[in-house]
Amino acid sequence: MSDTTLDWYGCSTFGLHTAGIHILLDAYIDRAANAAGPSPAVGAADIEQCDYIIVGHSHFDHLFGAEQVMANTDATLIGSYETLRVMEAAGVAVDRMIPVAGGETIELERAEGTARLSVFPSQHSCVWSQGPMAQADEVCIGDLGVTHQERQERMAKLMEYLGTELAPAAIEHMMLSMVGHSDRGDGGALVFLLDVPDGRLLFQDTSGHWSGVLRNLRPDVAILAAAGRGNIDGEPIQGSLAQFVGRQADMLRPRKVVLSHHDDWLPGFSVPTDVAPIRDELARVVPTTELLEIGYLAGTPIFQ
Repeated sequence: MSDTTLDWYGCSTFGLHTAGIHILLDAYIDRAANAAGPSPAVGAADIEQCDYIIVGHSHFDHLFGAEQVMANTDATLIGSYETLRVMEAAGVAVDRMIPVAGGETIELERAEGTARLSVFPSQHSCVWSQGPMAQADEVCIGDLGVTHQERQERMAKLMEYLGTELAPAAIEHMMLSMVGHSDRGDGGALVFLLDVPDGRLLFQDTSGHWSGVLRNLRPDVAILAAAGRGNIDGEPIQGSLAQFVGRQADMLRPRKVVLSHHDDWLPGFSVPTDVAPIRDELARVVPTTELLEIGYLAGTPIFQ
């Protein structure tokens, strides 16, 4: 019987409970009032027990809410240097946070047990290459060799779209949740490997990777982001999101895959992802890997 359970809070945020340790993977729980799709029936203010918050990158849809959880609990936050800068601007004490950039190994300790966190550099999905998110089976090609300056121009156009096309409540929510952020982007995306008493878990919160990093990891369970256009070694995938997820699973060879970031967390930009193409691609590429589909706050045992 596995003692490790996973609660999904929507978007790419999960609650991991293992060895008596309460870990929040990302922290974005609250949604725009009257403008968001389905969401869990709790908010960041309802989290009263948390030992660690592990944040994959510093965009608002991953980091917003961490300051509230930190205020309610004795949690330690682990994230990029940009994540820590944003949190310090939000009033979080620096001595409650651990900055990482990839290459670190951190012991997560509580009286009941321990876990080990290994940090690796990663890549963010190619947000600049699309407008509203595409469905998982839509094939996207081109956009190779685009300079940083042109990518920034495209991002500015995307932000202009979000500021005019989203519902007013969603725009207000974005403005609130981006307090303390700057134009420094995602702050350097990270991917994490957690060694817990009953297995090894990989956590990825955006659809991107360095192939040389990912292919050397061997998790039992992999949380893989399924949103946007996949980023492979700095360039957008020439194919579909389903193919991107399948390619990652083929490199990792986990026993189980859990998807993240695939619900309709910001309607008008996000989409309720049809997971059928991803399920089919996983069955084709890694037939021994199970796609574990979990609902909000399901307390799902993941290593059974």
